[in-house]
Amino acid sequence: MKTYFVDSFTNEKFKGNPAAVCLPEVELEDALMQNIAAEIGFSETAFIKQIEENTYSIRFFSPKMEIPLCGHATLASSKILFSTTSLETIRFINCNNVELFIEKEANKIKMQFPVYDTEQTEVPQKLLEALGISEIVEKRYSLNNKIILIEIESAQKLADLKPDFTALKNSHNGINGVLVTAISDNENFDFHYRYFWPWAGTDEDPVTGGVQTFLTKYWATKLNKTKFNAFQSSSRTGIMSTELVQDKVYILGEAVIVLEGNFIL
Repeated sequence: MKTYFVDSFTNEKFKGNPAAVCLPEVELEDALMQNIAAEIGFSETAFIKQIEENTYSIRFFSPKMEIPLCGHATLASSKILFSTTSLETIRFINCNNVELFIEKEANKIKMQFPVYDTEQTEVPQKLLEALGISEIVEKRYSLNNKIILIEIESAQKLADLKPDFTALKNSHNGINGVLVTAISDNENFDFHYRYFWPWAGTDEDPVTGGVQTFLTKYWATKLNKTKFNAFQSSSRTGIMSTELVQDKVYILGEAVIVLEGNFIL
């Protein structure tokens, strides 16, 4: 099975978020795809299969479970198809029949994702303690993603967080992750964020595009604007641009192919 490793949301190798992209020639059992994702060990492995000329099914697996929507693995998959075919546009269909429309834009890849609302929520004190957060600005919940959003006052404090991941996982049940964000202290960016998800994947996702389905709208409401430059302040770091247009969010990013090979099935 043709397999690629791609660093997403970066133009440098060993930065951004690595994803594996697999191109199976036959249908694979869910258990096999899960085992492959666990074997590779990246936060996401994408499996793409052609349906029509520019239409592909896409499924995402973390080392622990299937994830319906993943931004950086979509970007990685798009990078592979744009690099190995003559396609100018791509339509992906995920496991929930959500359509993701992809196109080239200069040296970047532009992805269209759905937009989801957030609602008020309560956050257990033990969860905040596990994150190392003493004060919060706002707390929300994305039901579609099962992700808690926490805004804190300082981008520097966000970068300095060193969560206790065992305590974090034990502090809450029934969620996929916690997204912590802060307004930027850098004129090149509008907001910073980090994503912790020991419940459903790795401890911390280096760069996360899928959270923009609700994070872009959150900051659009707060900052009264629709276009953003976002910075993910993980150890690998990552950058992307987003734009809110009605019920869609456009995510623009770059990606670098770092490995090409064959997975022996």
